[in-house]
Amino acid sequence: MAVLDPAVATQVANLQQRCGQSLDALFAHLRASGLEKHAALRDVLKRDHGLGHGDANLVVHLFLQGAHPQPADASADPLDDVYVGPRAGLRPIHEAVMAQVSAFGAFELAPKKGYVSLRRKKQFAMVGPATKTQVEVGLNAKGLAGGGRLVEQAAGGMCNYKVRLASVAEVDAELIGWLRAAFEAAG
Repeated sequence: MAVLDPAVATQVANLQQRCGQSLDALFAHLRASGLEKHAALRDVLKRDHGLGHGDANLVVHLFLQGAHPQPADASADPLDDVYVGPRAGLRPIHEAVMAQVSAFGAFELAPKKGYVSLRRKKQFAMVGPATKTQVEVGLNAKGLAGGGRLVEQAAGGMCNYKVRLASVAEVDAELIGWLRAAFEAAG
């Protein structure tokens, strides 16, 4: 039985919630269709279950692999894979950021390979190690006054701004204000 990467497990959980069907039910629907080609199976899921292209593509990919995936151990902390080796000492900075953001209200965590994405209707921030000595906080917000430690990014990137943190003390009122602006802008 395959174990899903945490990011894929998050996508599978979200798509099951959106469409109201379990992965096993979607697989059964695909088997019942009698189709074998990837594109045809993907189109069945898009048409019959209203899945988006990416979600339908993932389900068909898992189906054709013969996978019956189970999410990784729910007790496993995705940060254990992000903050390892020389970056392990950065985890308290990440946890300090998350403690502040958690006070804002509900949002979704989407662990990725080297960072954690924070989402509401869309991604509002990302947090992860930038180097062996710094955590990077990426922010999606408009109209912040860049400069100093708030570094504006080129248009079209994953984030509009980035901030580097080398200590827990840098999780201050200024950073929290920027994070709150991004949180509120994400809906």
